[in-house]
Amino acid sequence: MTGPFAPGLFAGRTALVTGGGTGIGFAIAEALGALGAAVIIAARTAERLTAASTRLIDRGIDCAWHQVNIRDEKEVVALFDKLAAGNRLPDILVNNAGGQFQAPALDISPNGFRAVVDLNLTGTWHMSQAFAKRRIAGPGGGRIVNIVLSIEGGSPGYAHAAAARAGVINLTKTLALEWAPYGITVNAVAPGTIRTSGLDQYDPATIEAGIQALPIKRMGEPQEVAHAVAFLASPAGEYVTGTTLFVDGGNHLARPLAKKD
Repeated sequence: MTGPFAPGLFAGRTALVTGGGTGIGFAIAEALGALGAAVIIAARTAERLTAASTRLIDRGIDCAWHQVNIRDEKEVVALFDKLAAGNRLPDILVNNAGGQFQAPALDISPNGFRAVVDLNLTGTWHMSQAFAKRRIAGPGGGRIVNIVLSIEGGSPGYAHAAAARAGVINLTKTLALEWAPYGITVNAVAPGTIRTSGLDQYDPATIEAGIQALPIKRMGEPQEVAHAVAFLASPAGEYVTGTTLFVDGGNHLARPLAKKD
């Protein structure tokens, strides 16, 4: 892994990455594992987790996987019970799992809105609370990093996702305040347009137009998001909490130009 990170930086630590089977989540798991962490990847699809775990193990990373639906509080609690019983309780939690679909706000159904909020916001809450309860009751301390979206200027076509992710950003701030006395830091990383297979569902011309509107006119790479997570989870991030780090090529600064007559 390139970047300003010492080999073995996370030796002796355990990281749980939701949505770790593909895309940004896989890159985060790979980065933390390459730096010495024992990695646990979790998601709903066993096939993806199996394939991802095999790839990570082949690269010399200590990796295990668990199937979980983060929207289901009972499944989340059961996961942490299982990890604690197996002496695999993580001290780093990366809430990466999420998803959305593109639709004009007027066309989003009540069920569609609830589904996206439930996955992105409520799922993050379930995982964070279960993690914090276990850490506070046991060894204490820990790091939570929430992966959100760069939504500072609004996100037309994604009203449900923008609402959910904004909720996670404020949840990040609130939990940072509440859990600091227990030695738990809570931060977020907000990627912009990142080169993953998740972009396949979107119109290439629309993606390219968005890139050309950025101050840094290119896609981001999954490893660049992973670097941000590694920083926040490392000793260098010990004095950082309640913040959102944008990895978006300046998207949160960009504003549309006024049209000329």
